[in-house]
Formats: sequence, C-alpha cells, structure tokens
Amino acid sequence: MASAAVLAALAALPGCVTVHGERAVVPAVTEAEAAKVLDHFTGTNNEANRTNDAALNATIETGALGAVDQAGLRARRIVHPGGDPDHQDLELTDARFLIPRQAGWPKFFVADTASSQSPGKRWLLVFTRGGVEEGWKASYLSVLESSAVPEFAEDGEGHVEAVPSGESARLAVAPNDLGKTYTDYLREGGDVFADGPATSGLRQERGKTAANPGARTQWADLPARDARFAPVGLRTEDGGALVFFTTHHQMRQTVPQGYKPQIKDPYVKALLEGTPQQSVTYVRLGLQTAAVPPAGADDPGIRLVYRLQRLTSAKGD
Repeated sequence: MASAAVLAALAALPGCVTVHGERAVVPAVTEAEAAKVLDHFTGTNNEANRTNDAALNATIETGALGAVDQAGLRARRIVHPGGDPDHQDLELTDARFLIPRQAGWPKFFVADTASSQSPGKRWLLVFTRGGVEEGWKASYLSVLESSAVPEFAEDGEGHVEAVPSGESARLAVAPNDLGKTYTDYLREGGDVFADGPATSGLRQERGKTAANPGARTQWADLPARDARFAPVGLRTEDGGALVFFTTHHQMRQTVPQGYKPQIKDPYVKALLEGTPQQSVTYVRLGLQTAAVPPAGADDPGIRLVYRLQRLTSAKGD
C-alpha cells in the first residue's frame, strides 16, 4: 500500500487526477491554458479557411459553430477547389478569458477578444471540452458592440459563474427552454422577446416573403435537442444571464406549376441534393445569444443581442 506521503506527491504532479476529481468544483481551465487554446484555434482556423478544409476545422470547432462553418467550407471547396482566393487571416487580440468554476464534464470557458474581421466589436467565443481525453473546441460565436458586452458576476478570485441549464438557473426562461421559446415565438408571436431584428423584425420579414405571389414559402422552426447543441450561459451582475443557444430552421419555397425554382447562388448549389422541379427546402442552423433577465424581473423581456443563421443543406423536389 502506498504511503500517505507518496499519494500526496502523486496528487501534486501535473495531469494527475484524484479519485473524486469529477466532483471537485474547479476552474474549467487556467488563463495560460486558455490563451494557448485561443492561439491554436486562430492558427488552425486560418489554415482551414485558406484551404477550405472542413475536416481540419472539425479539429477546433464543434456544436453549432462547427456545423455551420464546416458546411460553408464544404461548399466553398466545391466552388473554389484551389483554396479561397479572397482569404484574409483572422487575428484575435486583446483577449480576456471568462472562466467559470465547474464540477464534472463537459466544461466551458469564453474568450472575449477583439477581431480583425469585426473592427470596433468584440468576439465572444465559447470553448467546450467533453472530457479529459478531449481537446478544447469552439462551439459558439457571438459578435457584439463593446458596449453590449454585459458585466458578468464574479467571485472573489475573478471567476465567472456558469448558469445551470434547468429551472435552478433562476431566469425568466431556463436555458434548456430558450430554443423552444424562441421557435414558438417565430410561429406565434407574443411578448416574451423584446423587439429587434431577430425577433419582431424577422417575423415582419417573413410576412413579406409569404405574401410574394411568385412562390409559396413555408417555415418549420424547431429547438435543438441534440446534446452537442446544448446551451451555455454565464451569470450577469444583474442576476440574469448571457445565454448561447441553437435552433433549427427549414424554409420550403414552391413555385407555380409550369415553373422551376431558379438557384443562382453557387454556394447553395454546392450544398444542394436532388433536382428542383417545383420546390426547394433550405435547412439552416441558428446560433443565438440572449440577454435573459432573472426570474421575477420587472421587465421579463428577453433581448436577442446576436443571431447567426447559415445554410447547412438544401434539397430540391
């Protein structure tokens, strides 16, 4: 049997895991490790985008961000097999790391950085890790004006607070329910979301599209249930949270008898399956960032502060 001194020495070695380490509430990552993750992400991202390599991107991105970026890279590779002629390297600078204390897996942290692709704005990149044998991968991106980045609640050592996904989050809407709440809103309206381009504006835009006499347009919106699209949230100083969540969206456009759908976008053509005879179904993934008030707030309206929706596939009928 090993002595207590030997066990203590082993526990102190880097990489050693205690018997009950999965129960310990510890920082998800150190700042030094987070900086290395961000540097690796930036370099690999540039190489993947330069060569339109979806497989390489899959080594640094997962979840919703990985799904939309890898679909885009597959399309671009078909259109530009020799690589992206307009590629400009991404530079991420002035980074700060929002690191929560967490027990068990998965874990996450957020990198808040300046970006060469969005001057004057901040990129919030969510990095997730499913286990000790896995690497960190980016799962969400949000691009915000500097003034729109909220103040996050911190403990005495500067660590932020991860928000539970269920009712214990103490929010106007639990993170696990945000996807359904949003897709229900797109179909039915209501006052759960504050007015904005991704809420009332999107509903108005759809109304105009539906009234187009040249084609019949139908939408199907669904919350993301797959664990790889799980929501992630950080507590803000006001008791609410900034929550990243995913939704699925299908749009079917049907033209009158005697006509055929016209698809001119080469990137859509690259992702198209089947031959459009009378209709095309576009499948998109939505990445949303929401400022969710605390439960019982005087103004319970949820603000969608960022939304990214991209095509992942299309099918002709």
